Amino acid sequence: MEFLRKVDFDRLAATNERVSQTLIGPDSGASSCSVNCIKTPPGEGSPAGLHKHMVDQLFYILSGTMSLEIEGKRYDAGPGTLVVFPAGIPHRNWNGGSEATVHLAINSPLPDPALLFAQSID
Repeated sequence: MEFLRKVDFDRLAATNERVSQTLIGPDSGASSCSVNCIKTPPGEGSPAGLHKHMVDQLFYILSGTMSLEIEGKRYDAGPGTLVVFPAGIPHRNWNGGSEATVHLAINSPLPDPALLFAQSID
């Protein structure tokens, strides 16, 4: 078991594209949650658009400002903000700013890899 896991900030900085680094997940010893560090460039956002999950999802914003829609209401979240998406709540996120956003995405309980992670809302 790898007890210390570091975000590869050099990898995030090396591209202008969306990047996701798994810090812990089903393939690396997770038993109760998954954690990813995600960089979202300006103008991009959640690949699933408006969606929901079967698990709770938390975003901790490290840098930039993330725009959000949660249950039809719009929010902006800057560095140091914890965003809470309870299971089953429709939401989407995007980067409407001029600099990349970087956030930790925490999913609990551990998502079942046999099920669709994001369920699109029509």
